[in-house]
Amino acid sequence: MARNAQATREQIIEAANALFYGEGIRSTSLDAIAAKAGVTKRTLYYHFASKDDLIAAYVAARDQPTFARQAAWLDETRGDLPEQVLGLFENLAQAMNTPRWKGCGFIRAAAELVATPGHPALKAGSQHKKKFEAWLGDRILASGLGEAALRARQVMILLDGAAAQVLIHRDPAYALAAGKAAASIVTNNPQTAPTKRPGSATSERDMKVTNERPRNASRRAPGRSRKRRH
Repeated sequence: MARNAQATREQIIEAANALFYGEGIRSTSLDAIAAKAGVTKRTLYYHFASKDDLIAAYVAARDQPTFARQAAWLDETRGDLPEQVLGLFENLAQAMNTPRWKGCGFIRAAAELVATPGHPALKAGSQHKKKFEAWLGDRILASGLGEAALRARQVMILLDGAAAQVLIHRDPAYALAAGKAAASIVTNNPQTAPTKRPGSATSERDMKVTNERPRNASRRAPGRSRKRRH
């Protein structure tokens, strides 16, 4: 594909990302996406044969930026693995604490496409979640803990459960509570799992989320698009 054609394709996906995530997949028309991308509808159809093709491309495009951001949240938090996992959830809570956050894009896409189980966007979302789960499993295994795959899956359940609860209640404290549970999963002694990291912006007593980013943790990975959010 020529460079200009590739740039146009990416421009269309960026427009789809903004509208699909902001307004919903089903309620967003191709006309609206073409207008936002600054292209004709004919040009849009040149790159994407159908709306379903564009939806799949939109979900697939969220994979690497979301993965990189969340991996950085864990990797760049100082401390042992339980403290790093807690840092992952603390950063997630901070990301959720803004009107721009409208839920996990992968979960929302799955909900809107529930009637089409074979949709390629669902496969793309599943691949993303499985990839991060496997990455977590490798990190847990490297720490010397047993049942790494099971522990990683439990942490993933807490991650996605936190996203659902915060979307419902608009209260990031649910993500902080999930983080404490996740930290206990990746420690040999759950009784000694961290409840508050030194320098953290969170309070164990009331778990209020502030606008201050947790210390020793990354805001986002390099190259992360500001438009795409988990």
